[in-house]
Amino acid sequence: MNIQLKTQNAAASRPLAGKVSLVTGSTSGIGLGIARALAQAGAAVVLNGLGVATEIARTREQLSAEFGVEVSYAAADMTSHQAIADMIAATVASHGRLDILVNNAGIQYVAPLEQFPVEKWDAILAINLSSAFHTTRLALPAMRQNKFGRIVNIASAHGLVGSPFKAAYVAAKHGIVGLTKVTALETAECGITCNAICPGYVYTPLVEAQIDSQAKAHGISREKVIHDVLLAQQPNKHFASVEELGALTVFLASEAAASITGIALPVDGGWTAH
Repeated sequence: MNIQLKTQNAAASRPLAGKVSLVTGSTSGIGLGIARALAQAGAAVVLNGLGVATEIARTREQLSAEFGVEVSYAAADMTSHQAIADMIAATVASHGRLDILVNNAGIQYVAPLEQFPVEKWDAILAINLSSAFHTTRLALPAMRQNKFGRIVNIASAHGLVGSPFKAAYVAAKHGIVGLTKVTALETAECGITCNAICPGYVYTPLVEAQIDSQAKAHGISREKVIHDVLLAQQPNKHFASVEELGALTVFLASEAAASITGIALPVDGGWTAH
């Protein structure tokens, strides 16, 4: 009885043991938090993103040592469909499977429509939207073969509502929500799910830097920047955390979420409830 209980507890604490995951844009911020949560849940993790080689190697070693899973790194340029194809092929060749795909890579640029640089529009659409199309279409054959797959697209509250001066970002995130629905419909009978998470503001080092710069620029306190500027649209006036998004991703990747597919789930403190 005790052995059975220990086995059940181990399965509950590591619900993704034996699974292989790939998280784009995962060398920092939200992506790294999600990768960490997947590793803690027992999944092997393939990291992807920009950064200093020594720091990425240190991150790999730390995650592997802490959670006892294989952690590798793919330096694919997410604007290149060939680089993405090579990354997916290498992952499947190395592990024999790809169970969990998290499309998190993204960039941002803010400008009025008539002043929006065309090259910034192209780059944002390529990284925030087209990369997810390429990873998804290339990962699906392995998922179909194993009759199991979990695709989690990190969209945004801006995948559900708009804001001024963010034309490319809002367009790309709305596109991600649409891609999520189509993928869910096409894979509904295959043991594969596809869902989008739509965060509002999430506390990361980049947001911390933004708080300080806004406070200096406007001559106001950190608290006022957070409450009246950054979180003006979030009724709860709290940042979401990377840990929250990681835990939600683990849930969506688990057997417990087998019947959840095609949703765009806000994690925005009530922003899109307006």
